[in-house]
Parts: sequence; C-alpha cells; structure tokens
Amino acid sequence: MLTDTSSSPFATMTSLRPRSASITGGGPLARLRGQALAVTIPTMGEIMFDADVAHAYENFLVAAGEVEGTHVGPPFMDGDFYKWLEAAVVADGEAGGESPFSDWIRRAAKAIAAAQQDDGYVHTKTTISERTGGDLRPLQRRMDFETYNFGHLMTLACVHHRMTGDDAYLTLATNVAGYLKSVLDADPATLADCNICPSHYMGLVEVYRATGERQYLELAGALLDLHGGKGREGSDDNQDVLPVRDQRKAVGHSVRANYLYAGMADYVLETGDPQMRTALEAMWDDLIGTKLYLTGGCGALYDGASPDGAQDFWSVTRVHQAYGRAYQLPQTTAYNESCASLGLVMWAWRMLALTGDAKYADEIERVLYNALPAMIGLDGKTYFYTNPLRQVRALPYALRRAGNPTDSTPPPSEQRVRQEFMTACFCCPPNVARFIAELPYYVASQGERDLWVHQYVAGTVAARLAGVDVSVEQTTQYPAEGTVRIDVRAAAPVSGAIRVRIPGWAPGARVTVDGEPADAVENGYAVADRTWTANTIVVELPIRPRLVAAHHFVEEATNQVAVVRGPVVYCVETADLPAGTGIETVYLPRTVELTERAGDGQFTGHVLLEGRAATLPVSVPDGRLFADLGDAAPAPLDVTLVPYAVWGNRGPGEMSVWLPLLH
Repeated sequence: MLTDTSSSPFATMTSLRPRSASITGGGPLARLRGQALAVTIPTMGEIMFDADVAHAYENFLVAAGEVEGTHVGPPFMDGDFYKWLEAAVVADGEAGGESPFSDWIRRAAKAIAAAQQDDGYVHTKTTISERTGGDLRPLQRRMDFETYNFGHLMTLACVHHRMTGDDAYLTLATNVAGYLKSVLDADPATLADCNICPSHYMGLVEVYRATGERQYLELAGALLDLHGGKGREGSDDNQDVLPVRDQRKAVGHSVRANYLYAGMADYVLETGDPQMRTALEAMWDDLIGTKLYLTGGCGALYDGASPDGAQDFWSVTRVHQAYGRAYQLPQTTAYNESCASLGLVMWAWRMLALTGDAKYADEIERVLYNALPAMIGLDGKTYFYTNPLRQVRALPYALRRAGNPTDSTPPPSEQRVRQEFMTACFCCPPNVARFIAELPYYVASQGERDLWVHQYVAGTVAARLAGVDVSVEQTTQYPAEGTVRIDVRAAAPVSGAIRVRIPGWAPGARVTVDGEPADAVENGYAVADRTWTANTIVVELPIRPRLVAAHHFVEEATNQVAVVRGPVVYCVETADLPAGTGIETVYLPRTVELTERAGDGQFTGHVLLEGRAATLPVSVPDGRLFADLGDAAPAPLDVTLVPYAVWGNRGPGEMSVWLPLLH
C-alpha cells in the first residue's frame, strides 16, 4: 500500500494491499497508532480546517476565489495539508470509507480541484498573490517549495487511489505532472532551480505506477538529471553540486537529502539504473556508518558548514539541519528534525524493496521504536521538531527550534516541552501522523511466491502466496519480550517461501517452523521454503540490556555508553533522580546489573530498567572553563532508565541517552 512495486522490474517485493494489515495488542506501536486514530489525526484535521488557526483548507478556497482573504502560513502549508490528508485517507479507508474523516477528504478534493489552474499548477500562495494583484508568479522563488508541495499531492493521490479506487485525487496529481512536463519542455532551468526538498521524484514515480503511463517515469528521470551537476552554482544544502549518479556522501540538509535519495531509489526500482544504485548504496553506507544517531535521528547540526572549509573554501555554505562531517554527532545541540528520520524510513523502505536486505529493515525498526514515538507526546497532539540525545539545565544560550510561533522566544533549555500548532512551521506533525497511520504496512511485504516479515508486532497480515490467500498472525509482547509466534494459515496448500528478519542486534536468534529449524538465512532473513497449510513459526530473540559504545571519532560520546535493550534505546531523566542531582553527575559502572520491570501508567507496554549507578559531583564555577577535579569519590545511586521513545512526558527536566562510564 505504501509503494506499489508489484510491477517494478527491479523490485524483490511489494507493499501489502490496502486494508490487509492490522496492529493489535497493548505494545508500544499499537498504543501509538490507537492514539493517532483517536486523537492525533482528528485534532490535526480540526486545525487544518480552522480558518483562524492553520488556514490550510481556507487557503484553497481563497485561491479558488470562493472566499475573500489572504494566504496564511508558510509556503509549504499546502504540502502539510496533503500529508495530513494522506493520514486521514488511510484511517478512513480502513474504516470502510465512512469515518469522521470522510467529509474532510471529500471537501479537500473539491477545494484543491477548484484552486488548480487550467495548466495543472496548484500552489495557494502564488495563486492568491496573482488573484489579489501581487507580483508573485509560478516557480519564481525556489524557497516557496512548489515542487515539494506537488510531490506530497501526488503521493496522497496514489495512496487515495489504491485505498478507494477513486480518481478524485489522482486526476489532480496527473494534472500536476502534466504541468511539470510543460515547464520541463519550455524552461528546464527553472525546474533545475525549483527543486527544494524534492518529494516530487517519489510522487512522479508513484503516479507512473498508478497509471502505467511511462511519461511520468521519464519525467522523473529527466528531473533527476537536472537536479545535480551544478558545480559552483550548487550547494550541499540541496545536494546539487554533483550529478546524482556521482554522489557518494550523505551531505547537506538532511530532509532534502533523504527525500532525494528516496526518489532516486524509486527510479532505480523501475529502471535498474546501475550508476544511481551505486550512488545510493555508497550514500547509505556513509550515513549509517558515520552520521546516524543511535535513535535513528538524522541531521546533527542546526547550522552546519558543508563541506569542511579546509578542503574547498569556495563551496563552504551554511546548511540548516545538516548532516555535517562524519562522526559529528553532538548530543545537547543535536537538531535531528523529525521529518529527517521519517525521510530515512522512506529511503530505507525503497532500498529494502530493491535489495531484500534486512539491514534496511533494521534501520526502519530503529526509527519505529525510538525516533518516531519520541516525536509525539503521549497526549497524541504535541510534537518535537528537534530531537536531541541530551537535555541540560541552564544552558547559557537559547536553542533554536523549528516551528516556534513567529513572535515567541525559545524557552530555557530544561524547560523545553513539546509544541502544539505553531504559525511559523507545521511540517513535521502531519508527517508524523501519516507515518503512524501507515505503521501496519511496514510490518511485511509480499512477492509472487515469497512473504517477508520485517517487523515484529502483534497483529495480522493478509497476503497472497503463489496466488493463494494466506493469513499471517503474530502473537508477541515484542519488544518487551523476545518470543514471537507467527501462525500461517493458507486457504489451500501452497508452496512458497516465508522470510522472517533476524535483527542485526540479535546474534544467536533462533527461528523454527513447526519445531524444526528454518532452512537457511539469506540477507538477514531466516527462510522457510515449503508447502504451507496450517503452520507455526517461532522466533526467539535474545532481548537483554546491552551497553553500547560509540566509535572513537564520536568525540561527545568518548568514554560514555548508552543502554539498549532489543531495538529500544534508553535514557535517564531527572524525574527519576533525587532532587538536585544533575544529569552530568550520573555515571554508569561497567559492571552494572540492570533488572527489568514492567512499566505502568504512561509506561504501559514498555520495560523499565533499574540498577545501581554512581554519582560523582564535579563542579566548575560559572565564568570558568576548567577547575581541579578534587578528591570526591563516587557515591552509589539507584537509577531508573526509561525508553527514549517516551521521554519528555513528565514535565520539564534534564535527559541523557549517553552516560559517562565508570571503570
């Protein structure tokens, strides 16, 4: 349902069909999705349709001339609206097309159609300017994000078409694609410039898949050719210095990078372009090996210099939410915009479909159990744009935060809490909403005679194996527990292969089918190839607390460790420390014994870890950088570690994932 690669010649698998997957039980992902359906998507819809708040829907009415007014919000507000609509479409489709979202979806389609110009162009900021006598014209300002908005409209349209079979949105998308083709033919330089945050490559390939019309794939390829190769006229900020096929490093603005790489992967799935595939694999290795946070956070620096000025002074540019240098992973000032981690999942999902390699599903899991749930409060309606790995008190400077209302001042560091709707920027929350709505479809994929189980979560999947209907039901308390039971029921005996992922963090995992070991392990998946009727697969994963160290080039984590259990990263919050205990005084002994406790209340479905740590107060007076260590000895300290996924839900305070190691 996420991406339809069923006819893609270079895909090893395709997404599940609409309404074919569910997540059940009381695990973290089930609770996250249940809250999204009940709270996140409805409250966000009310915001989007409120003319006094987001004005997102109202912008289309103004652009169509149906009401008087001006454009409200950032130039990418249209795209934010489309992302929320995608979440609503999934929720509505699973409810049979009659849900609280149904009317919103129908109204939005009519409003967007009314605002779309005869040539297919639709961008409310520009159209309202033209209508009210302003001087703004289409594709005049690259930072108006028109192609970014186009891409999200095309993706929404394809999801809506697959979910409903209706063309209401798909027609809008093909109109937009037609507009892009007309501009490409008349003025390609304009499209080479107006490609900021390029979601339109993914969108065009998906429109090709939905319609079967090759012109849209060829258009995507032509626009990818235009994207890079700008040399001194380009910048790492938009990954356009080198031609896309010559790129080897994940650089620049992390959201723009991941959207570009996902679009390239879509193109490779259809064409097999070997040079583009080589580029993607090199950039993946660079990111995973040198620039990704333990939680799946992407884009370490609010303002980075890219590349390092010591190498090529002419091309040094300021890059917002930048990947920065290899191993440059600060903790307190880490930016890690939520959309960047979600863009990583988009990219990883497509690479998984291309290669069938479990390493891509491993990184999706990292985000699903850490970065994604940390972005949204347990109330289901407050959000983090930036996701640091450490929060400290009394920081002597304000940390800039995307999404702040234009008239606000960022709060003191330890007072940072999640944000509600803000007028300056609202791009991450609808992205979070659509990803949570689509969670069930990340669990598995299917092929002609293969079924892949990527993620472990209680629920069901309905698929087809060699033309036979097959149901797959997972029973598990994962990640609280490491045992997963997978019951396979075929409508008739059918020969095929079921592949279940062995996480990269789980050497020693055991997979059996009806009590017998799986046949083989291929690309990180245990493979059982046989005739299926009524069978049971059992996956046993060695879930235990582990101390994780960083590469010695990661300076801010030198002589520090993080605690990870299964796929879940843990942290310490001041809410669990004695009053007056600063986060910087908490040390973790190398020999620490961590015991597990089932969480309750806001931690229901999670496992908490408890152990004997140490506290070592080190005091350097304000106004000085250095002072003698002194003779104080470490004192014992009982400590509780909680999943990073749910940090920041108990009021303001300090937090740290990485803790100094006491030898």
